[in-house]
Amino acid sequence: MGVPIFSGEVVYKKRFLLSPFRHTKHTFSISSLVKMTIAKAFYSMIVLCFTSAYAARFDITNRCPYTVWAAAVPGGGRRLDSGQSWALDVAAGTKGARIWARTGCSFDGSGRGRCQTGDCGGVLQCNAYGAPPNTLAEYALNQFNNLDFIDISLVDGFNVPMDFSPTSNGCTRGIRCTADINGQCPNELRTQGGCNNPCTVFKTNQYCCTSGPCGPTPLSKFFKDRCPDAYSYPKDDQTSTFTCNGGTNYRVVFCP
Repeated sequence: MGVPIFSGEVVYKKRFLLSPFRHTKHTFSISSLVKMTIAKAFYSMIVLCFTSAYAARFDITNRCPYTVWAAAVPGGGRRLDSGQSWALDVAAGTKGARIWARTGCSFDGSGRGRCQTGDCGGVLQCNAYGAPPNTLAEYALNQFNNLDFIDISLVDGFNVPMDFSPTSNGCTRGIRCTADINGQCPNELRTQGGCNNPCTVFKTNQYCCTSGPCGPTPLSKFFKDRCPDAYSYPKDDQTSTFTCNGGTNYRVVFCP
């Protein structure tokens, strides 16, 4: 905030020194003071408006017929019974962010416990990513050309169906993954409470894309065929990343 105010004062002072009306001391002391005060207020208002305009709100709703423990990095975590929502405000410029559902959780009064899927170190208030399997809503705000980048990722597997959609700013392209992936999960990927991604199970470059060329596999295609807009393997960018203008708000719905 300090930089634009200072710049405004410098511009104003230069203009004043070149003004034909600078001969009166009284004019300088009153007029310049008033104008600089107005300039400060004006620039402060611009900075405030810019900050509020480019923050984003995420409305997270559980429509599953069971309780989930919503998790967000940044943001923490919250228990959501069926039908409950959580409004999360996120700062402009946030990147590497995730929202997901945890299932089969039990926490004590201090917020310590464990979840069957999506556990984030045994705490209710997550400050680290969750353990697979978990369906992920991923985002980065106000990045290249002031665009938000959003996606649903199954690179960490699948635990609950998800909708991740913009709700403002004229952006209308949402992402959904609502197939019965848990029920149809290949035997080698099945796990308690969800369906693992093959990288989690086999931990090889073929599935994890840790180095060199990497493409889809029959197991990644299992996910892609059922959720074509979602990431099915780490380099599945071309058909899986979507953008909105910065300042857009979003919703994440579990079991839409």
